[in-house]
Parts: sequence; structure tokens; C-alpha cells
Amino acid sequence: MSPERSSPPLPPVVSRSRKVVYAATAANLGITAVKFVAAALSGSSAMLSEAIHSVADTGNQLLLLLGLERSQLPPDESYPFGHGKELYFWSLIVAILLFGVGGGMALYQGISHVIAPHPLESAFWAYVVLAVAGVFEAFSFSVAIRELLRRRGPRRFWQRVHLSKDPSVYTTFYEDLAALLGLAIAFAGIYLGHRFADPYFDAGASILIGVVLCVVALTLVYESRSLLIGESASPEIVASIREIVDADPAIRAARAPLTMHLGPLDVLLNLDVEFEPGISAREQVAAVARIEDAIRRRHPAIRRIFIEARSLSEEGAGSGPAGGRPGTDARREPGP
Repeated sequence: MSPERSSPPLPPVVSRSRKVVYAATAANLGITAVKFVAAALSGSSAMLSEAIHSVADTGNQLLLLLGLERSQLPPDESYPFGHGKELYFWSLIVAILLFGVGGGMALYQGISHVIAPHPLESAFWAYVVLAVAGVFEAFSFSVAIRELLRRRGPRRFWQRVHLSKDPSVYTTFYEDLAALLGLAIAFAGIYLGHRFADPYFDAGASILIGVVLCVVALTLVYESRSLLIGESASPEIVASIREIVDADPAIRAARAPLTMHLGPLDVLLNLDVEFEPGISAREQVAAVARIEDAIRRRHPAIRRIFIEARSLSEEGAGSGPAGGRPGTDARREPGP
């Protein structure tokens, strides 16, 4: 077994993730206050639903910040691989709250106003607040989009969002998208209700906002579930790892790499390789180090590498320590 070596430090992507969440939190705090004022002045159900939506969004951003902070805690005896999945857990809680508080309350407001219609009292302030909120939400939305485009991924934007491993970014993106759609729906409901003096347009807009929030929340639940149960690295990264291993002259054969995201930039890698006949123990150690260095240079997010290796000359020599494979030597490279 070769001596342990620490992994290289990660690039400062976490600080950019915080920037995305901070921008969304600041926007939501200001928008929430003015929406409640406008809802009180106009008597609009759709505006009240939007105000509740902004409260939920603000709380959600604070939970994402909590997840970001806790995900940076160092490994310990109870959590030897660190706390990176804290971010995935809190993003799941955010999705549940968005569904229950945001979508549920919006649906409740809309249905209650269908049962007991309430005419609009003043549409002017509602229009003003919708315009101001649109500016703030568009700013927060643009910050999330720029960060998604800045990171490596597929050319198709929606595929890049789907394959993103950072909930703090894609959750903010989806929430801001839902907020902008909600503002457009609220504007349409208030305008039509005021234009035709029919409160059912406003109530219908509130129900539609609730549906949008529920759809977005279920999308976030799906994304968080995949990461929580152990989503692998992207196919491009796995193919690149396989290419590096197969190119090493000391390796005769290798099984498909096994990867799992422990955090947005914390990937666990397990390799099972077979050496060429006649390879000495020193040459095996050198090959393992060479492979790990090449992988880390190309993919810095791969912070922990386990290599299960055997020489063909050792076949039939008896069970090794890892998984009962003949002559297997399990080697671990712990992260920082």
C-alpha cells in the first residue's frame, strides 16, 4: 500500500454559489414587504398568493445557505466522507416547503376567493409592485443563469440545469423562474379582473400560481432525490476516467469506474484494475499514483479515490481483503 497523499484544494466555487443565494435572498426580502402592502391595498388574491410565495422563497434561500455552510464541515469519525450531502438534504426540505407553503397556500387563497369572491379595490399599487418585483426577480434570475453558464456542462441549457450537481444554483434558478411566471400570471389575473370587473379572474390566477409552484417543487424533489441516493458523475467524466486508466501501460484491463457525488464538487471514485503480468509491487504503486495524479489534474472534484488492484500473476493465490477478490489490495486516498 502506498503512502497517503492529500487531495488538492477545491476551486472557490462555493463562494459563487453563495453569491447566487445572497442575490435571491436580498431580492425576496424587499419584494415580500411590498407585495403584502400591495395585497392589502388592492385586495387581490393573486397578489396575496405572490406575497406568500415570496415569504416561502426567502425562507428557502436561508435554508440553502444553512445547507451550504454545513456542507463545508470537515470529515469526522461519524461522517468520514464529510457533510457534503447536507446541501442535498436541505434542498429537498426547500422543495417540500415550496410545495406545501408556496403552492398549497396559493391554491387555498384561490379556492377560497372562488367560493367567496372579493372585488378588487385598487389595481394601481398591484401593478406598481408587480413591475418592481419583476425587476428584482429578473436580476436574481440572471445571476443564477450566469453561474449555470459559467460551469462546465452540456451545450443545451436545460440539460445543463438538469445535470447540475449544485442545488444552491439550480434551486434558485427554478424558484426565480417560478416567481417570474407567477408575476406574469398575477398581472394577467389582476388586469382581467379589473378590466371586466370579475373577481374570478383574480382567483383563477391565484390557483394557477399554486399549480406552477407545485410543479416546480416536484421538479426540485426529483432532482434532490437523485443526488441524495447517490447520483454518479456525468457520463463524460466517467468516460474520461476510463480513458486515463486504459491508457496506462501497466494496466491490462479495468472494470467500469464507479462514481458518486458526495457534494457538488466532491466525487467518490472506485476503480477495479488488473495489472499486466510480471508487474512488481513497486511498479504497481507507481502506476496507481500515476493514474490518480492524471485523474485529479483533469477532474479536481474527484477528491477520494479507491483503487482495488490485482496482478494476473496473483490469480488463484487466495482471497484478498476487499470483496474476496484474489490478491486484491484496497487503497484509499482521503480528501482534506
